Amino acid sequence: MQTVPFQHELRPELPNVYGTLDYREFREMLIKIDELLIKSGLEHKLVNEALRDFVRKNNIEDKKFYSSKSSLFHYKKLRHALRCNIARHLTGESYRTFSIRLADSNLFQWFTSISIFGERKAISKSSLERYEKVFYNEFVSKNIRGLLADLTDTDKALSSGLHRAIEVSDVFMDSTCVKANIHFPTDWVLLRDVARSLLFAIKTIRKQGLKNRMIEPRLLLRQMNKHCISMTHTRRKLNSKKQRKIIFRAMRKLSNRIAKHGRRYRDLLAKEWEKTNWSYKQAQQVICRIDNILDQLPAAIKQAHERIIGERVVSANEKILSLYDKNAHVIVRGKAGNEIEFGQGLLLTEQVDGLIIDWKLFTEQPPSDSKLLVPTINHIEKSYGAISSVSTDRSFASKSNDKFLHNKNIYNATCPRSPKKLQEKLTEPTFLSLQTRRSQTEARIGIFKNVFLGKPLRSRITTNKLHAINWCVLTHNLWVLSRMAIADEKSHRKKYPKKAA
Repeated sequence: MQTVPFQHELRPELPNVYGTLDYREFREMLIKIDELLIKSGLEHKLVNEALRDFVRKNNIEDKKFYSSKSSLFHYKKLRHALRCNIARHLTGESYRTFSIRLADSNLFQWFTSISIFGERKAISKSSLERYEKVFYNEFVSKNIRGLLADLTDTDKALSSGLHRAIEVSDVFMDSTCVKANIHFPTDWVLLRDVARSLLFAIKTIRKQGLKNRMIEPRLLLRQMNKHCISMTHTRRKLNSKKQRKIIFRAMRKLSNRIAKHGRRYRDLLAKEWEKTNWSYKQAQQVICRIDNILDQLPAAIKQAHERIIGERVVSANEKILSLYDKNAHVIVRGKAGNEIEFGQGLLLTEQVDGLIIDWKLFTEQPPSDSKLLVPTINHIEKSYGAISSVSTDRSFASKSNDKFLHNKNIYNATCPRSPKKLQEKLTEPTFLSLQTRRSQTEARIGIFKNVFLGKPLRSRITTNKLHAINWCVLTHNLWVLSRMAIADEKSHRKKYPKKAA
């Protein structure tokens, strides 16, 4: 297997900045993450796998490529992309904001090694977005699990910059919902989304000089907005149902009118795209955007008709929640203040130090939690070896799961559904200790979703969501490992002050 023999360049020392405690801690953490990436070999593995994928996609001869200077250039570029992804997810900033911060921060320039290209060139937001998709999801997830499996060995943990090996014997599991980046899915609002998307696409085409006879798109959008405002204010008036039906019919008529304009402009662009300043792919992107909306318009009108005119309930399986996020589902959480959520199910499993050792995003409607325990444990044992205990909330409890854990000789710390059984379990010190620790898993999910993943996750395509989740898991785990290493170093200095000096 071909690899690039890369020697780390000499980077300029970071300037001494006597900032606040928060800055000093963040700087120390970033330096420790840099050390972990290099010493653990994770960076080298990820970059080489991405490089092999680049060679395969471009049909380049292996021996010729790896013996040339271009291999080293591409290696450095991919390494730079990897570090940009980690740094951006560590800050939780958007592509645009992080692009500005990277151009202005000596600390991030040092971490991402911008200076290796001979000049400190700022990275654009578009480049940052491309960087996130350079590494396949399978590459990233496989190497995260590989890193954690290696760190369970004491020798490998010490050589990676840690002071102790991590343990994966006790696991803590919980499910959550990755909320879709949508407004509340009111049926008639979908018609406004249709109008807005089609009219914005028409405006984009008209700017390129291709025009068909129609009134100004902004006037049509204004009419739709007036209908939406009227629909909102009818709910507290007399004869509100009758008024809502009248307004809906007007919205439906306007939507069909806008759709006709959209089809005409779509056909015009397909026929005369060469007259624009766009490339063929750019024109196709606009055409696909219009087709996506036009294909869903009949179903959106039917759904709103059933609810408003027919006053009938539409089942969750048939309901369109978003015109843009096709994998958004209705997820019944049953929690106070959060009875129902709209998005995709996510299962997270952590170990005692807070490292996320297993995760899964569901593209379809997520199954009940009780059906997730067995496949998750089998997957964890395949990646890390045998475990000794499993701790979950009561939604994971079932008789079949109890039997499975008993046969596997794994301590069952799942919270029972029966109050009587729970009282019996609470007399066991081990169960009480593990359930006390499991309460921290709720906080772990909150940190992962709100700090690293974003609130809400901006991506609407499932593949892009998987990219974001994998990068967030990697960044989160490096964050936890760096804090563990720093805490152990401080403890060691206090315990052995002379040896540390």
